[in-house]
Formats: sequence, structure tokens, C-alpha cells
Amino acid sequence: MKQKANYLLQWLRAVRYQTLLAGLFLSSTSMGLTSFAATGADTNPATSASTKAPATVSTNAPANNSTPGAQASACPKVLQHTVLRLQDEKPQALCQYAGQVVVVVNTASYCGFTSQYKGLEALSAKYKDKGLVVLGFPSNDFSQEPDNNGKIAEFCENTFGVKFPMFAKSTVKGPEALPLFKQLAERTGTAPRWNFYKYIISRDGQTIKSYSAMTGPQDKSFVQEIEKQLATKGSGA
Repeated sequence: MKQKANYLLQWLRAVRYQTLLAGLFLSSTSMGLTSFAATGADTNPATSASTKAPATVSTNAPANNSTPGAQASACPKVLQHTVLRLQDEKPQALCQYAGQVVVVVNTASYCGFTSQYKGLEALSAKYKDKGLVVLGFPSNDFSQEPDNNGKIAEFCENTFGVKFPMFAKSTVKGPEALPLFKQLAERTGTAPRWNFYKYIISRDGQTIKSYSAMTGPQDKSFVQEIEKQLATKGSGA
């Protein structure tokens, strides 16, 4: 009888222990589900978009026309070149002159036509506000520009008061010519045959005319062509 009582007591203790374990298990399971539901809500894209979504960029923002791609699309092919500025040899994109009438001229300091610097500067001063830009390219291709860039810049400024853009001494004819002058020669059929050859490029780059050194900056035909191109409104192509 005593043995049965002990067995019954052990059985009751076991049942109570198992009940306690079951309660603890159910409690921890409930907490786990609650935690999962809370974290699941944070990771659910549908319910957390307001706090997790990245910032958006306005589609109404103006286009950045200073990028190379934008510049190229608005710039005539003939101006899609980079050259060095005479004074400091810093790279300059010729696309900055897109939409203007451009006069390109190869120059030299010790030439019988060097005095044309004065006429070119006067032309630039008269028409620059209407959209004309004169670009000078010193060259020793005809053995009349032996000086370095610094001396050339000083000569142009001190002797003729040149203020129009000037670029570093370079080759303007033959296989070593600047890409700009190669393109001008291809488009017009005429490469520079002497110093102070001139090219007039229309605003859209579609029309290019060449003039020899014998045609001065003040010559009637030259000025008339500039005025004609200035009167034509257009943009880079």
C-alpha cells in the first residue's frame, strides 16, 4: 500500500512538471511569434516603404548642359576639339564658342601680314557683341614664329593689344596639323598656304569659307560674309 502511494506521488510530480514545461513552451512560442510579426512588418516592402524607400530624384530637374555629352550634342563637329590656351597652356574646349560665328586664323609674329593682328582685333571688338569670335593659332609652319608661347602672348598684347582668344603654337598643315585645321582643310579643300589664312565658320558649323592671307580683316568681301553669317540665327548641330 505504501509502495502504491509513493508511485502515485511520483506520478503527480511528473504530471505537474510536464504541465510546467508545456506552459513555458507555449509562453516562449507566443513571444517568438510576436517578435517575428514585429520584425516581419519592418522587412515587408509593402508595409515599410515609407521608412525604407530611397530618396527619389525629381524628373523635373533641369538638364545639366555642361556635361560632355550635352555639349557635344549642341556643338558643331568642327568645334568638337580641345586646344591649349596661349597664355597658360590650359585646355580649352572650342565647344564653348558653339552658336557663334567663328573666325579661325593661323598667325605669326615675323610675317609681312603680322599687322593684320590689328584689323582682327578691331573686327573682334566691333562684332563680338553680335556673336563673332576670332580665334588665333600661332604657327611656325612657315618659319616666321620661332618664339615660345609666353613671348608670343606678350608680343600680341603689347604690340597690337590683342584681346581675342589665342591658343598655343601648333602645326596647322600637313599630317601633324591640329585636328581642327585638318577638318577645316577637308571641309574647304584648302589648308593654310601661308600665315594669316582665315576661315569663317557659320553659327551651326554647316558653312565654312576660307580666305587667303591676301584678304585682310577689313576687306569688303570678308566683312560682308561675317555680317551675313551674324544675321543668320542658328545653334550648334
